Parts: sequence; C-alpha cells; structure tokens
Amino acid sequence: MESVTVLAAPIQVQDSTGATLVFDQSPQSIVSLVPTASEILVTIGAGGQLKGATYHDVTLSGSDQREVVGGFFNPSYVHVKKMHPDLLIAASFHSQIIKDAKKSGLKVFVYGTNTLDQAWAQMKTLGRITGHEVQALDLVKKNMDNLAHVKAKLVKAKINDKRVMRLMGRDSIMTPGTDTFQAEMIRAAGGQAPDFGKTGKIVPVDLEEWVRFNPQVIYGCGDDKKVAEKFFSTPGWKDVDAVKNHQIYYLPCDLTCRASVHTADFVAYLSSLIYTQEFADGKNDVHPSGIIDETLLEQDLSKDFPYVNKASIINAYVFDYPNKTLAVDLKTPMTVLSTLEGWRDNITTVGNHYTPPPTWMPGHLAGIDALRTRILDAIGKKSETTALLMTGADMGNLSIRTEKFKEMKVTALVTAGVMSNAVRMGADAGMFYEPGTINILILTNMHLTRRAMSRAIISATEAKTALLEDLDIRSSVSGAAHPATGTGTDNILVAAGQGAPIDNTGGHSKMGELIAKAVYAGVKDAVEKQNGILAGRHVIQRLKERNISIYGLTAKARCNCGHKKSEFNSMVEHLLLNKEISGFMESALTLSDAYERGQMKNLDAFDLWCGQMAEKIAGQPIEVMDLTRDNHVPIVIKKALNAIMTGAKARIGEGNE
Repeated sequence: MESVTVLAAPIQVQDSTGATLVFDQSPQSIVSLVPTASEILVTIGAGGQLKGATYHDVTLSGSDQREVVGGFFNPSYVHVKKMHPDLLIAASFHSQIIKDAKKSGLKVFVYGTNTLDQAWAQMKTLGRITGHEVQALDLVKKNMDNLAHVKAKLVKAKINDKRVMRLMGRDSIMTPGTDTFQAEMIRAAGGQAPDFGKTGKIVPVDLEEWVRFNPQVIYGCGDDKKVAEKFFSTPGWKDVDAVKNHQIYYLPCDLTCRASVHTADFVAYLSSLIYTQEFADGKNDVHPSGIIDETLLEQDLSKDFPYVNKASIINAYVFDYPNKTLAVDLKTPMTVLSTLEGWRDNITTVGNHYTPPPTWMPGHLAGIDALRTRILDAIGKKSETTALLMTGADMGNLSIRTEKFKEMKVTALVTAGVMSNAVRMGADAGMFYEPGTINILILTNMHLTRRAMSRAIISATEAKTALLEDLDIRSSVSGAAHPATGTGTDNILVAAGQGAPIDNTGGHSKMGELIAKAVYAGVKDAVEKQNGILAGRHVIQRLKERNISIYGLTAKARCNCGHKKSEFNSMVEHLLLNKEISGFMESALTLSDAYERGQMKNLDAFDLWCGQMAEKIAGQPIEVMDLTRDNHVPIVIKKALNAIMTGAKARIGEGNE
C-alpha cells in the first residue's frame, strides 16, 4: 500500500491561470494530460503518484503501471473519469475537459509555460503539491547552473551573436514569437533570435522578413523538415546563410518544444551546434579538463573475475562538460578484441565512454583520434594500454548482467540507445560513421582463444538482434516496413580473460549460450533505462516508431467530415484506447512484417477481419473505405487503419463520399 504524504499545513498554490488550489495531503492518483508536467513528475520522484498520462509519455519510467488516456491534443475524458483521480493536470486548451472535470468535483491544475521563469516556477509548484519539493528545487538549480555555465563559456569565447531561427510550420515558414520560451532558449544559447514584432507561440514569416533576418543557423524537429524540403530549394528562401552553408539541424521534439526537465541540456547542445569551433577550443573551457569524481560499481566484478583489479565510473570534464567512463582496470595486461579498435595487446584497462550532446560536434570537429586522446588524458589513462568503446548513451543507464553454468561465468556490461540510430542491415543505406550506440563489453572467467573471441562477437550480435526484434525496435530509416537489427554505430569489446582455455563460443557451446543470454538481458535492460522502451508499450507509440502518426493520418484522411473533422480525429485516437481495437491494430503490425517479408501471400482473411471490425465500430453494416492518403504506410497497416477510420466516420454520423 502506497504511503500518503500528509502535509503539516494545507498547501495553497496557483496554477497558470491564477486559480487557487488547496491541498491537505499530496494527491496519490494524478492524471496528466500535459507531457511536460508528466516528465517533471517522474523526474522529481513523483512517478508513482502519476497513474494516467498520454501516449506521448509511454517511454517515461514506470509507464507500464499507468493508464493511457489519449493524446495531448485529443485526450479522452471518459478514460480520465474511469480512473477517479484526485488531481487532473491539463493545458488551457483542454477547456471542455477542464469544465467537465470541475463540474464533477475533480481538482484541476491548469499547466502552462510561456517563459523559462514560468517553467521553473511550475516545477517548484508540482514539487510542493506532490511532497517532492526538495527534488524539484534541485532540478531547478541544476538547470540554472547549466545555463550559467553556457553563459560563462560564451563570455570567454567572446562570441558575436549568430542569427538563429527555430523552423516551424508545414505549408508556410513559421517561427516562435519573440516572447516565447523558445526564443529565450535561443538567446540563452548565445544566438540572436528573430524579432519581427510578433508575439505568440507560433508566428508566420514572409519572404522579406526571412531574407532581412538572414538566419545563419536553423533548427527544427520532427515534421519541420517537410517545410524545409518545400521551401529551401526556391529563390529567396534558399538564399540565406544557413541554407547555403548547410547549417540546418533537426533535433528531438521533446527538447525543442518543451520548457522542462532537460531545457538547460538542450540550450547547451544548441549552443555547441551554433558555436562548434568555440566549444572545441580548450581556451574557452570554464572547467579544467580532468577527473571530477570516481565511483566503484555496486557489483564487485573481481569476485567473479580475479583478474579484475577495480571497476568504476569515472566522471571527468572533457570539452568542458562532465563525461562518464566505465573503466575496468585489470591486474595483468591482456589481449582484447574490439570492433572499434581491432586486436589490442597488453591492455590493462577496458571500458566504455559516454560523451554528452554538447561535446558531440566539438568531438566530430576534433576527429576520433584527437577525441580519444583528450578523453584518456582527462581520465588519467594511457593510450597504449587502454581499450575504450564510445557512446552517446548515458553511462548512468549502464546494465550489468551475469550468466553462470557450473564453473563458467560471463558478464556483459551494456549501454544502449535505439531511438534515432536504429537500422536494418541489408535494407538501409550506410552514410556515415561515428562511435557506438549499443556498446557491449564481455568478460569471462575462462581464457578465450582468438578464435573464441572472434566467434563471441557473432553470438553477442545475434543475441542483440534477437532482443531488438522481440521488442519490435524499428529501423530509423525504413521503420514502417522493417524492424531494426542494430544501430548504425554498435560496438563490442571482448576480453580474453584468464582461466581454463575455451576455443568455442558458438551457438552450440555452453560459453556461447552464456554470452548470448547475458547480452540479451543486458541490452533489454539498457534499452529500458535509456529509452524507456518496453515490449508491451502502447500501439500508438509503436505506430509512431514506424513514422505513422494517427493525428497526421486522420487530419489528411479522405473524409467529408466537414465541421466534424476534429471529432473524427478524436474518435480514431480514442478507439485505439479500446483493448480489443488496439489488439486488432497490434495484430496488424505483426502481420504487416510477415507480409513485407513475403511470408504471407493472401490477405483475404485479414480483409474479412477488417470488415468485421469496421462494422463493429460503426454499429451497422458498412464497406471499408480507403481513407488513408499516406502511400508510405504498408498495405496491411493501411487496411487496419482504414477499417478503424471507416467505423469512426460512420459513428460520428458521416456517410460515404
């Protein structure tokens, strides 16, 4: 049974509308319709109190314990009511839901942030409400300290403010107004944000304003790339510095569009993109390169592997930002096989190094060899005796998995991130190289021959790929049709070990089995820690990972819904909250992969199922219509979506075209 925080005295707070709320005890059943607020609650330790959230939040920690109540734009109040929460967090445009909730006696906190100061204030307020005020204050301080660090760095660099524009819009070029937190983030990153005398979350930009401002750096997220593709090849729009010099970046929407947990991290990352040369120049460092602290791993590896002297996470400044290195120090020199560095002899330290986003571009500018030298100098290791993997996955999300059989022991130390770099080998094109995203370090208590070390890489790779397919991780390039086999930057390091000699680590060998099981479990755990991905995540998230947006499809559907188009959009999303209908959609995803592989030739039986589902939703006999305009959606998924949308169309009282 969960404990309830009884407040010493009633807490009185105001939401973003100025409405006053009073709490005698912290709410234990919160439903949040605002992804920013959900992210804050989980980060400050109130995730257990968050019982319901949108499908945008299904990768937050603990999401398997929460109900999905729809999307940010189309939440279902029916699902909210069923949960009987003691607090609903909503945005101002959820006006009807807010009205209905208050009428039924439900306490509503309206969450909104137009400025960064409002964002910090909201964090503190959510902390007070939930009994996690100390954690909220720490989160605000962390953001403020990081922003101060960026400012100090830019002062040292004596930068001349570059003109930076956040790209928005679909059918026209748009950007945030000068009074928004997005404009503030540009200014905090050392950029000059556009000021066209317009305020508001999103404002239009005409060609004259565009040319006059002449952006030197442009960034966007998600579908913002579509407006770039439409306009940046046309006269005038293409004739600005950022387009001519290819200074256009597309970044995660969770960072660009929220004033939230990672705002200061995003500002630092953006600043490093704008001023890469200045960030790479050590003269502009605020913190001297070197070790900040070192923490031993909770799991003592020397108990299973006597040749290990010490295993720790070293926190050190590299390129002026804290980097984290897993360092396993060996008692005696050893041979290792690394897919990043090849065969290495006389190695006394093996490990995995995490570089945070603000150091990515400066590291690219320096080059892999110079980057490696800078890292090793910072952590106090020698190049000739150290074998490192490199990753952009946080070492704080390291997974350690051990498998045993009789006297045999294998440990896999794994970091993994799969959200933006996953590929399907044999299907996707290769375009560039950079150090790894799924990194695996393998230790055994036996002595692996060179043959065994080489074969271990195959066993580990097959296990990694099996896990990705079991989780339905999709290719970032061709995810609609293809599951991923790995990311484009994976690496494996195998240490020779000490003990009885082992010459076979293949699939029929016990050592191969242990390696595979440890890697499978390690990658699974690391993916959950880094990306929050679970096998049973919501079907809307799985569609999103295939680059299929329910909101986008319904908005463009061949539907003569007229003024009921918004109702149609909501209906489709809400139908997918129904367990039977979401199960139908999940089945379609599985069948789609089989069809794309050529393992299914005839879809007649599936067509019958689609017809039955459409009629069940409509409540009357109806013929499935082709409503999906996106030809990139695989045929099986398209059929299933057409069935659901046809039923929804009939249900809101709109007939065939």
